[in-house]
Parts: sequence; C-alpha cells; structure tokens
Amino acid sequence: MPRRKPSQQRRPQRHKDVLHGSGRHRGHDFRCVGCRLDVSLDAPGTAHRNHCPTCLTSLHVDRRVPGDRASDCHGRMEALSLAVRPDGEWMIIHQCLSCDELSANRIAGDDNALALIRLALRPLQDGRVAHGALLTAL
Repeated sequence: MPRRKPSQQRRPQRHKDVLHGSGRHRGHDFRCVGCRLDVSLDAPGTAHRNHCPTCLTSLHVDRRVPGDRASDCHGRMEALSLAVRPDGEWMIIHQCLSCDELSANRIAGDDNALALIRLALRPLQDGRVAHGALLTAL
C-alpha cells in the first residue's frame, strides 16, 4: 500500500449506523484502545470517566480540566502508577505514549481491583527497589 503524502486529504468517514443501533448512542460509551471492550461513560465515584475500568488504559483527550476534551494529542495513555491524596483518595497516574505528558485521574468505583493492586505493587517487581525498601524498614 503506497504511503500518502501529508498534503493528501483523507476521504471523509461514512456514517456508521451500527454504532447507533438499539437506542444507544456512541456519545454514552467508548471503545477501549487497550482491551477493545465497550465502556460506559457512567462511572461510580466520578463525573468524567476517562479510562477503561478493566485494563485502566486511557486516551489523552483532556487538557487542563477533567472532562474538557480539549487536548489535540489523542494519544494512548498507559497506567503508570498510583498515588494517594491526603484525604485517602486513590489516583491513577497515566503517561501519554505520544507526548509523554503525565496526568492524574481519580479511580472509579467499578475499576478492576486486581489491576489496581498490580499497579500499586509494580515498584516491588524490581528486586533492587524491594530489597532497598526492606533494608530501610528494618
């Protein structure tokens, strides 16, 4: 398949009736770029779902305010780690694979607990970090 020159315009996408069938509109869900599952935008514990509850993958769509959808990047964001606010709320730290920007996103009530625990324990997978932490604790 020949490469397109940047100056060539892509032909416009045709309307896809399949996405709008059975009374659902695509504006009320999205397809995860990581695991390809359909994800509802309704999330317990947050007003703006911005990541998949199964694999925790996100898209770089927000710029400054959660839910603003003003980013031009639209790159895939991988869950990098977890952080905890002073009030005890857990945040997922995502890193954009396109522009390397970091963002903190609230966890939702239906996020996969096993995926969250794996993310929290990720630093301990490196034996040098785990060994140093154990020596410091003793």
